[in-house]
Amino acid sequence: MDNLFGLTVEALGEKCVALNIPAYRGKQIAEWMYRKGAASFDVMTNLSKALRADMARSFSIVRAKCVERWDSSDGKTSKFLLEFPDGVAVETVLMRQPYGNSVCISTQAGCAMGCAFCASTLHGVTRNLTAREMLDEVLFIDEMLRIEEQKVDTMVLMGSGEPMMNYENVLTFLRLVHAPYCLNMGYRNVSVSTSGIVPGIERLAEEGLPVTLSISLHAPDDELRSTLMPINQKYGVCEVVAAGRAYAEKTKRRVTYEYILIRGVNDREKDAKALAALLRGQLANVNLIPINPVVERNWARPTTEEIQKFCRALERLHVAATVRQEMGADIQAACGQLRNRRLEEGGGDFD
Repeated sequence: MDNLFGLTVEALGEKCVALNIPAYRGKQIAEWMYRKGAASFDVMTNLSKALRADMARSFSIVRAKCVERWDSSDGKTSKFLLEFPDGVAVETVLMRQPYGNSVCISTQAGCAMGCAFCASTLHGVTRNLTAREMLDEVLFIDEMLRIEEQKVDTMVLMGSGEPMMNYENVLTFLRLVHAPYCLNMGYRNVSVSTSGIVPGIERLAEEGLPVTLSISLHAPDDELRSTLMPINQKYGVCEVVAAGRAYAEKTKRRVTYEYILIRGVNDREKDAKALAALLRGQLANVNLIPINPVVERNWARPTTEEIQKFCRALERLHVAATVRQEMGADIQAACGQLRNRRLEEGGGDFD
């Protein structure tokens, strides 16, 4: 049977018409699934019993299931491993911030970018996620929060995977969560992260969606960045920063440059000066991320003093910089760590 979950209201209307059901029923079904968390047609009480029976014979509502959950000791971060019907699983993280509830979703199962500091890429990429599966991630958490009379306020596409390598599905997903019959989430409450896929950045700038762009930079020059991020061999530092500058000029949205601080690698004074020279004059800020050590990687975290010294150096050079608040370190909240452990224990994506 066709799974209706994840379809737009227009697509749902077409499904209805094919069964000689009025197209407007598609909007009712969408609101039940996306705004009320309906997992079956039986609860859709503004549809007749006969119509519900017809729908159940022809269609299904299939959702991901949570196979593991970890909660941080401070209660601010929860990490979920969600499994889809084909056995593929991804990580989704809820972060309870002072400004509201933020959810970090994955756009691919695994990642093919090969960044040297990241756990997501250790097992490569299994496949792209569909718009339906990305929606499942955020609605899973929104429905959980609804019990607490809360909701998802902001969303970051910063989990496992490279969004620009799954562009069409990501764009469909963004339009779906923005729809009034779904989450009605403002585009300005959404951040999309990329390792620097320049064509994707340029394409997103033309979409007319005022989402925040986050670019994983992590080094101020090609030589160093190429050792950390293989993608730099295709899209170098200057090309990536130029694309970020153009994005800011086109959208009038400040670009965030993510910069993982690795002790003795990219946290030196000369690195701060080179980074400031690269970004000066751009509508941008730098988000400094002290590395979350990964067992499989041999990188060290700078001291608190070294982190603050690097941040102050950027500010003296007139580049806005902040240090990311660490959340969920005690539950392996860095991308990919929970999924990797399951893969190593089970030998695959639940297949």
